[in-house]
Amino acid sequence: MARLHLIRHGQASFGKADYDQLSERGYTQSRVLGEWLQDKHVPTALYRGAMKRHRQTLEAMSAGFGHPLPAATTLEGFNEFDHRAVIEALRPEWAEQGVMASELAQHPKPARAFQKVFSDAVQRWISGEYDDDYPETWNRFRERVLTALSAAMADTDGDLWVVTSGGPISVVMQSLLGLDDHRALSLNDVIANTSVTQLLFSGNRRSLAVFNNYAHLEQASPELITYR
Repeated sequence: MARLHLIRHGQASFGKADYDQLSERGYTQSRVLGEWLQDKHVPTALYRGAMKRHRQTLEAMSAGFGHPLPAATTLEGFNEFDHRAVIEALRPEWAEQGVMASELAQHPKPARAFQKVFSDAVQRWISGEYDDDYPETWNRFRERVLTALSAAMADTDGDLWVVTSGGPISVVMQSLLGLDDHRALSLNDVIANTSVTQLLFSGNRRSLAVFNNYAHLEQASPELITYR
């Protein structure tokens, strides 16, 4: 059977003006993953989302891999959902970066406070009761992720790498395991940066082999393990 590796991007720049770029730790995570993969898998095809953090993750992985890799095909279907639009539909005042930062700074644990708002915003989004408030509904998001997955699998039957984000990986897990919407999105909280999820496929048959493997980070340094 052919294999497809879903790779979550390295840590992005949370709290910065431009979230869509890797942090220094994100670059290190991605390079470490490339080093770890070099004697385990050689991809026959590479895919990535169109976001900056997807491209930067693959570039750092390539540097760590140390050998030429196939040219990557960009599929926008593997992009993450617009987390800012989802949050601002619940908290419109957070469209101002300063307002969000000021509110979070009042909490003893800002990251935990953000996570609570983010979780509430996502639950509102997936409920389907407020679809007119979003540029992309939850159902549309799922459809485009699964369309991109099918396109990648149809293009080759070898060893595929896909650099994407936690949301699309959660959607794929939902499709494979029959999870409800809430359980599917809850996976997003535990998918580590640069973790590898492996699928086996043949024709229309798809099965999960490995979920959320970040052994490369544990081996290099536990401090590299992040989830946002």
